[in-house]
Amino acid sequence: MPSRSPLGILVPLAEEAEALFALMQQDGATKTRRIGGRDYHSGHLFGRACVLTLSRVGKVAAATAAAGLIHEFEVGGILNVGVAGGAAASVKVGDIVVGETLLQHDLDARPIFPRYEVPLTGMSRFAADATLSASLSEAVLAFLAEDLPMLPTEIRDQFALAAPRLHQGLIISGDQFVNGHDAVAALRHDIPDAMAIEMESGAIGQVCHDYDVPCAVLRIISDSADDNAHVDFPAFLRAVASYYSHHILRRFLESSDWSL
Repeated sequence: MPSRSPLGILVPLAEEAEALFALMQQDGATKTRRIGGRDYHSGHLFGRACVLTLSRVGKVAAATAAAGLIHEFEVGGILNVGVAGGAAASVKVGDIVVGETLLQHDLDARPIFPRYEVPLTGMSRFAADATLSASLSEAVLAFLAEDLPMLPTEIRDQFALAAPRLHQGLIISGDQFVNGHDAVAALRHDIPDAMAIEMESGAIGQVCHDYDVPCAVLRIISDSADDNAHVDFPAFLRAVASYYSHHILRRFLESSDWSL
């Protein structure tokens, strides 16, 4: 069943947005509107009506971009795609995390409200949409089985992509670049079920909850978010993350299992 509304796609980094926009241009005509300092690109991606924008990094930037998609383009859902650090020890470079719940790890309004709780909501964890997340997970599994083996061996060896896996669970966000062992250890102690750490999706989850718009989150693990964080991040974006997002989104968007 065709989607009645476009899907909004938010990406935090310019390299990610540019690669996906190039794919949209291959799929047909696009229109660009500049709103709030951002370019929103409307068109089709792998046959689906989509609106793509560069959110930029951080929770406020992500929330602003999400609100723009909802108000200006009336998207039926939002997909957040990007890279992240691994939070759980079991999450390795090259793994993929599909968010089931989203939390802002730096939100602390104690003693008025419990730690992590968004004031006046009674909530600290916001749920991703189950249907979109299930379809996204199916796309990831198909990618791992069929597309990942086509990534050149030298790239897999360069980034030590040893049997990448899908993880589903909690993704935590904060306006901090977490790249030290002590900081990661503290987060693992305080939020032991966290799978990945990044800087946007917790805010996107809150905005989508407020507006009753379904959201899904896909994060490709680029490092362990500690002192062993990957040293050639731009190369990882070009060689690995862009390949992952291209093929996973192709499978996800071509699927007929969901509609908006």
